[in-house]
Amino acid sequence: MNRFRMFLLLLLITLVISCGGAETVIPTPTAPPTTEVAIAATATNTAGPTATNTAVPATNTPAPEPATATSQPTATNDAEPTTTAAEPTATEPEPTAVDAQPTAVDGTPTNPPPAAPPANPEGVTAPTDANYPANTDVAGWENRIKVPAGFDVSYYGRVEGQPTSITFSPVDGQLYIAVQAGTIYKMDSSGGVSTYVGGFTVPTGIAFRPGTNQLYVSSRVRDENIGGEAQVTVVNRGQLIGGLPCCYTFFHSANGIAFGPDGYGYVGVGARADHGEILEGPNAGQIDEMHPYEAAILRFNPDTGEVSVYATGFRNPYDIAWDSFGQLWASDNTPDFDPPERLHRVVPGGIHGYPYYDCDVCFSPPPGVTVIPPLATFAPSSSPTGVAVYNGTQFPGYNNAIFVALWSAFPGAQKIMHIGAGGSSAPVNFATGFAAPIDVVTGPDGSLYVADWATGIIFKISYTG
Repeated sequence: MNRFRMFLLLLLITLVISCGGAETVIPTPTAPPTTEVAIAATATNTAGPTATNTAVPATNTPAPEPATATSQPTATNDAEPTTTAAEPTATEPEPTAVDAQPTAVDGTPTNPPPAAPPANPEGVTAPTDANYPANTDVAGWENRIKVPAGFDVSYYGRVEGQPTSITFSPVDGQLYIAVQAGTIYKMDSSGGVSTYVGGFTVPTGIAFRPGTNQLYVSSRVRDENIGGEAQVTVVNRGQLIGGLPCCYTFFHSANGIAFGPDGYGYVGVGARADHGEILEGPNAGQIDEMHPYEAAILRFNPDTGEVSVYATGFRNPYDIAWDSFGQLWASDNTPDFDPPERLHRVVPGGIHGYPYYDCDVCFSPPPGVTVIPPLATFAPSSSPTGVAVYNGTQFPGYNNAIFVALWSAFPGAQKIMHIGAGGSSAPVNFATGFAAPIDVVTGPDGSLYVADWATGIIFKISYTG
């Protein structure tokens, strides 16, 4: 069973305490695609009904500019819909995963693995219960989330549905929130929510082109586990890039988008299998032919959609972020045989892992292929998702620090971890107590904002001294 599906089941079966008749539940997560694996994956995907590209070139040279899609989501200011969450009723199983030790740049452990999640030097420990407050219980959630001394957590606002990605507009300063069901909302400084645009299929990455109101969105075109298709579009302009490989399983698609210091856009694209295998058929389990754009971070021209491969070897790079040194960072979810999860310092042209892993059914790199080790690792099955490089001035001593959201409900997750600038220190807990934190971003005020997928809540972390 894929770990994302296991995580969804864990969320569904989490016990919730009710008292005084108040709402004390977390929304039931939307189930991931359940299509059974039926055919072998192929090296090139054919475009779906709404795409304008019929195939992706089988080389790493820039692709021709795709034509504009015939239909596109259009931004609006409609009010946010309201729904009522349902309460899970099953009993939580006992998970067995433990924290993995961080590693140095060369892949060697920096310290022995702890027997349990330790308190870190900043005094933050992992939560020990699953008694979540009501989704609208502001005080309950503000008391639950734990941060280092000198920092404060506030409940910024909430949207209906499961957030997947957040970003601030450089023009209006508002927070934009993509949700799994396909809508992108915007939230003002008082927590007021309105609909910005809808009509996407599982949007998992949003980013504004610097200095503009042009919002770039990664999403699915054809939502199929085998032979699916992903794309990058620009709101009110239409499809910019089509024919991207998709979707293996939940959240494996075109994901995080970030704009680099060169003015180009970058997008992470997940793999079409667990560890590079043919999924079904007479050759099932053997190594598959790689699609040229899968398991990669792509560089694209934000005007023309011209695409090239920037780096490869990422099973599922859910999010990417640049620091002020011109270094790109990427989270990565490893195969379902439970090796530690990863944070990568992205090396242009490098192979960062996929499809070469150390497990009984995995593949070894061929002669002459050097695999770049991760900068740091996290607990197995913790599902690192959102990545942010701190570029504000509010947090003293945190310039260029890296923050990573660990999304799953397995031990060692449900928190935000902090790594020193440039990877100068091993990961330590920064904020704990979330239900399923999926993205993190620096706000224009210098605070850190965290989106929780399970509850729809946006949290604001500020330095108070």
